[in-house]
Formats: sequence, structure tokens, C-alpha cells
Amino acid sequence: MANPLDMQRSYAIVGTGGCGKTSLAEMLLFDAGAISRMGAIEEGTTCLDYEPEEIRRRGSIQPAVASFLWNKNRHFLLDIPGDGNFTGDLEYLLKGVDSVLFVIDAVDGVRPLTKRFWNHVREANLPTLLVIGKMDRDRANFSMAVDSLSTLGVRPVVLQLPIMEGGSFAGYVDVLGGKAYRFDDKGTTECPIPEAMQDEVAITHDLAVENIAESDEELLEKYLDEGALSPEELHAGLRKGVLSEQIYPVVVTAALENKGGTALLATIADLFPSPLENPGIMDEAGGIHKVDPEGPLACFVFKTVADPVSGQLYSLLRVLSGTLSSDTQLLNMTSGDIERMGGLLSITGKTTSACKEAMGPGSIVAVSKLKSTKTGDTLADPKAPFKVAVPALPPQLITFAIAPKTRGEEDKVFAAIQKLLDDDITLKLEHDEETGDILLSGMGQLHIELSVERAKRRFKVDIDLKTPKVPYRETVKGKVQVQGRHKKQSGGRGQFGDCWIEMEGLPRGSGYVFEDAIVGGAIPKQYIPAVDKGIQEAAARGYIAGYPVVDFKVKLYDGSYHTVDSSEMAFKIAGSLAFKNAMEKLKAVLLEPIVLMTVSIPDESMGDVIGDLSSRRGKVIGSDSQGGVTEIKAHVPMSEILRYASDLRSMTGGQGFFTMEFDHYEEAPTPVVDKVVEEYKASRGE
Repeated sequence: MANPLDMQRSYAIVGTGGCGKTSLAEMLLFDAGAISRMGAIEEGTTCLDYEPEEIRRRGSIQPAVASFLWNKNRHFLLDIPGDGNFTGDLEYLLKGVDSVLFVIDAVDGVRPLTKRFWNHVREANLPTLLVIGKMDRDRANFSMAVDSLSTLGVRPVVLQLPIMEGGSFAGYVDVLGGKAYRFDDKGTTECPIPEAMQDEVAITHDLAVENIAESDEELLEKYLDEGALSPEELHAGLRKGVLSEQIYPVVVTAALENKGGTALLATIADLFPSPLENPGIMDEAGGIHKVDPEGPLACFVFKTVADPVSGQLYSLLRVLSGTLSSDTQLLNMTSGDIERMGGLLSITGKTTSACKEAMGPGSIVAVSKLKSTKTGDTLADPKAPFKVAVPALPPQLITFAIAPKTRGEEDKVFAAIQKLLDDDITLKLEHDEETGDILLSGMGQLHIELSVERAKRRFKVDIDLKTPKVPYRETVKGKVQVQGRHKKQSGGRGQFGDCWIEMEGLPRGSGYVFEDAIVGGAIPKQYIPAVDKGIQEAAARGYIAGYPVVDFKVKLYDGSYHTVDSSEMAFKIAGSLAFKNAMEKLKAVLLEPIVLMTVSIPDESMGDVIGDLSSRRGKVIGSDSQGGVTEIKAHVPMSEILRYASDLRSMTGGQGFFTMEFDHYEEAPTPVVDKVVEEYKASRGE
């Protein structure tokens, strides 16, 4: 008897925002009979986009899972957002599936963000099927879309050619099968290959056969000897090439018109791997664990989601090995806690249902109310501990300050946002001791804005989103010798501390250096750390505009003390006074943070983007263009790009994206200094 896992399939739908992924998923669910009618993104009625923020903006902001049967075989589908704001955890999500449907828009072809997603898919080593979608659109161009795939570094094997009639997507040609199919009310009906396409089909067929043969030495040898391969050999070679990631088949669809879905489901069943064909799971030590339904149980939590009605959190698990059933107890390999699985749930969009059977390798199930399990955790049989190697999350790209609309509710706001971190590991929340701000960091401006919206909706808190204070720094130029003397007599024991310091500026990045050069006991040793501490605390308060003073050296070389009135506090105050006196005589300088930006854009946007970066005082340090995509590297002041994401979106029609990281500090120009000082004085009521 055949193992049902042999025909089980799990796959993620990956592609840039607006390329039609969710509509494609909707078509597959409808054609498989999992839903009774196809919803539309424009109407907010799709099965997989159900969060209010998704419906309002007509785009996915979180991954959605669908579990369904096709031809009595289980499929698990994972629809992944295409906006860079919501894909910081993409590598985690890809660990939940065995294969990928990679969607390319027939109108735009490969976009700048496409390469980034493609690189993640390749690093995950997942067999991939390329889907050219939106073939029903006015400017759809199949040849252009296929040609653009060369920029991804792959040689596609075209399995389907679109039949276009009067600008309409009328059907497709099965290239290897040599048959044509026309779309009609019944789905598809076989028809003759159009006369005008005969040559194109022949050329595409020969190229596909060559690519399949070249993926396998035995096939290539036979092809060179005999000049042909049998249909069985072509099919076996095609599937083997897909599983070994040497072949990337191309098919065509038009999801909104429900064209190509059934054929795509058949191709998925035919070419994608079963979980039993998974080469194994790598653990933290680099070991490979075999996928075996009879082996020790292990599961990986690739995402945590909140129920849209109750707000209850679900852990989305992929069963790696063994067979999972309700009430199983597993060891959380991160926290060390034993977790009881409780009831297993099957999820399709926002709909959940109890799993009626145990789930084997490759299955995606949801479990609620786990006490300490988070995204990225491995749950394993306590007798066979095993921990999945997880990737590092990318750094957050942007930070905003959040505050309650009602004074005094800071703790309530902090707690509400903290809860969002349970189901969004790409957010970061911290309290900035320097500025007093509650800071929320994420993958982009839209990510932050929608996260705040969700917190307001879920936890009933009113939150204001503010641009955070830029982390400026201050420093000094020159060298000076000054005294810091603190003497206070008010009856009884007084306070006395006296120190002489030499203070000088240091090169950028040197930090703070303190040198004890006291000789002869001018200041007792127990008071010297107090002088150092007083200087550091004064430096943290700043001098020009309240920002920490950095990159300077202090040499404590003389002073005096009183046997009765001296104390650590007195010398701490003396140290701070010495620092203030030195700052008054040295040249104080404001430093601004400079970030290294990498901006990927369509070639045609290059002039606008470079001009915009220059207007932000940016310095372009290099650019590279390949396959219609330009990558620009530039140093830009952080203060100039706090809201860059929306501006780049406007300049590039939503096709550009960027990454940034702190690089260094530079001396701020006079207009910036004047503005920062003015804002500082205003905040102090001066």
C-alpha cells in the first residue's frame, strides 16, 4: 500500500508585492474545492488576507496558511507577503515548506526586490517552480518576463507557452507534451496548436529537452548519441532536475480569470517533492537528521500568529520527523520546558478545524496555548533532543518613537507593543535611557505604522507615532588644562574636592580614555575613580545640545584634598566641574550619524534616486547595473532618511527597496548644528 506522504506537498508562494500571489493562492484553493467562491483583493474578500490592515491596504502583511486536499492528497500552502516591510522572517518561513512557487508578474518581469527574495529561496535549497502570472493584463509580455529571469542566474525550462488571441489569454501549449489547451466554461479543452505558434513551440521544445538532458550525465550521453529522449526519460529527468535545483520550470496563469490553476496543481503534484524526499534537517552542530515518519518526533515553529477573533496566539509547526498527535509532550530545545501539544488545528486563512488524524513529516499544524514556545524554537522528543539551525534575523532598518496620547500611560503602551513581538519577531522594542523615548524598530516605515495600528485595535490603546531623536554625539577639538574645584562650607563638616585635568580631542571612534597621572598622593587613590565618574556623567549630559560627548582623553595630573572635608562625592563634583571648564575652552563639535545605504531600483529610476540622495547630503560611493536593476551604495546622514521608505516607493512606483546600517560619525554642518541646538533649547524652555 502506498504511503500517503508520497503525494503530500508543501510549498510557499513567494514574489514581490502586487505580483498576484494571494490571487494565485485563491485560485488554487477554489480549483481544489477548498473554498466555494473566489474572493478578490480589491473587494477584501480573499480567504488568506483577513486582517483589517490587509483588507484596507489591499495587500498581505503576514503569512497565511492553507491546508487542503487535491485528488485526495494533502497540500499545505504558505502565502508569504511580498512587501519588504513584512519579509524580515522569510528564512524562518521557508523552513516550514518543501518547495516554492516563485511568482513573476507578466507585466513587470523581474523587479529589484525579486532578486532579494530569489537569493533567500536559493539559500534555503528548495525546489522551485516559476509561475508567470497576470497573463490576462493589458501589458502582459510573456517573452519579456522569461527573458528577465536571466538576471536571477537561472536557465528556465518553459513547460507552457501562452496562447494569446486579440490580447486575451486564451489558452496554453504543453511544450513537452506537444498539446494545446483552450480555456472555456469547463476549464480547458484540448485543441490544435495554433499555426502561428508552431515554430515557437518547436524551438522551445528543443531548448527544454537540451536543458533537461544537460542536468543529468546519463541523459546527456544518450541525447548526444541518439538525438532524442523518450517521454518517460524526459519526465524523469525533469523531476530529478527540479529536486536537485538544476531545473526551474516555467508555467503561465491568470488567477483573476481562474486560468491555469488546475494545470498548476497537477504540475505541483507531478514535480514537487514529498516530505519523504527531503534530504534531511540540519541541526545547530551541522548534523543532518533524517526525515522518518517512524523516527523520533521533532517540530519546528516557523511562525506565531494571533487568532483574528480571540487574539489567542497559535504556533505554526512543521513536523520535521516522526508523527505528531494530540496531547504529545515535547521538549522545547530553547527554553528547556516540556510543552503539551493539546489539540492540533488545521488552518486555512482565519478558519481553524481540529485535526482528526496524526500528522507526519511535512505537515503544517497549529497549536495554541504553549507556555514558553516562540518562533524559531524546536520541539523535540525528550529522549532524542534535536535543535534546528536557525538563521540570524536581518537588522531592523528604521526606528520610531511611540508615546501614549494620554500622559501617564507609557507602561500600558509599552506592554501593548511588547505583545506584538510574540507574533512578529522582526520588531524590536526598547526604552532609550538617553532620550527617554520608547523606541519601536522594524523593517520599514509601513511596518512600524501598521504594527502600531494593530496594537491600537487589539489592545485598545491610543498611541502616537513620532520621529525619534537622531543619536547625535558631541566631541571636542584641541587640548587644554583646567581645574575643577568644589568647596562648600555650611557648618559642621564641609565638602572639598580639587583636581587638575588635561583634556584633548581624539580621532573618531576612539571613545573615552582616562589616565591617572597623579604622583605623590596629591589626590588619594580612593578618590580618583570618583573624578573619572564625575567626568563621564557630565560627558553623558552633553554640552552643545544634550548629546553624549565622545572621543576625548582626560589626564588627571594634580589636585588637593582635605583630610576631613574630602569625599568621593566632592571629587565627583570636582571632576564634572573640570569637564565643564574644559568644554568652555575647547572647540565643541556636533557629530551626526552616517549610514551606509544600499538602494536597489529599476534602471529608469536611477537619475531621480541619485538626485534625491544628493539633496539629502548623501555621497554616492558606487553603483552597479545588471538586468535592468541598479544597485546604489551611498553614505547618507541618518537625519535625512528617517522617512525615506515612502519617498523611495513614490520615486520607483513601489519597485525600489533599500537596506541601511550605521557606518560612522561625521562633523555636522553649521545649519544642522544651529537647528539641533535650537530644538534643544526649546525643549528646555530656554
